[in-house]
Formats: sequence, C-alpha cells, structure tokens
Amino acid sequence: MTSERPIRRAVYPGSFDPFHLGHENIVRRAATLFDDLIIGVGINPEKVSNQSAQQRVDAIRSVVTDVPNVSVVAFSGLAVNFVRSQSATFMVRGIRALADTEYEFTMSLTNAMMAPEIETVFLMADKEFTNLSSTLIRQIATHRGDLAPFLPSPIIDYVKSHYQQRGSNP
Repeated sequence: MTSERPIRRAVYPGSFDPFHLGHENIVRRAATLFDDLIIGVGINPEKVSNQSAQQRVDAIRSVVTDVPNVSVVAFSGLAVNFVRSQSATFMVRGIRALADTEYEFTMSLTNAMMAPEIETVFLMADKEFTNLSSTLIRQIATHRGDLAPFLPSPIIDYVKSHYQQRGSNP
C-alpha cells in the first residue's frame, strides 16, 4: 500500500517594491524545498508605491519564468489570511541580518497565534545579498545609480523607468 505525501505548498509574501536579487535568491532556494511556491505580492495601503501590484507581479513573473513550481499572485490584507486562501501550510520569510530576526520572530509568533496550522520557514540570505533592501534600491534607482549589482537583469529597465522619473538629474 502506497501512501501519498501531501503537497508541500508555501507562500513567500512581501511588497517586493522592487523585487531584487536577494528576493530572487530566496525564491529559487525555497522552490527546491516545496512542491508549490506562491510569491504573494502584498498591496499595503499604508505604503506608497511607484508601481502597481500588477506591475510588480508582471516584473517578478519575468524573473521566475524558468521555475515551474513558482507562481506570482497579488493580495491585500493579512499575509496569514492569504496563505490560508492559497491552501498553503508554510510561509517563507527571508532574513538578511540580526535586525530582521527580531521583527520576523515577532511576526511569526503573531501569525502562529492567528493560524497555528501555518508554519513559518526562515531562510537566511546568502552573504552577498545581506546588504540589499528595497528601500536602498529605490534610492539608487531614483538617483540614476547602477542597478545591475542589485536587480535581476529582466527587470532593470523596468525599475529604472518607474523610479527615475521622480529622481534628480545627475
């Protein structure tokens, strides 16, 4: 008698504004751990974005087209509710440095209280990505800096076009 293992489905939620090499690294590593990985692009009304959620979804899709078990979906509301709505039992979170650890630990405890059936899985950023943050990359893009060391190549021009229009001239 053969027993089938349940599908391991995970959600990697975030604002991904913009999606950078550190995010891509977490996605590619998480995709090897789970049968299905859903990148949840959060819509946060408290954050002003220069890109719509659909634009961010499209940009991320252009980066992960070669990873067959990854999909990208926009969502609003609590991440834990989105994870449930996707019938996932895991939430993936990336950690870059010690500062991330405290915030993520608090968030995972809160999520566990709301949804004990969802397990949070932390992946440490590879060392070359520990300095990356979307905030830093937005500043570089706004001021026309070189984005190649920070962004996946399929979205460099896309990010430039969305952030440099409000930046200062060199």
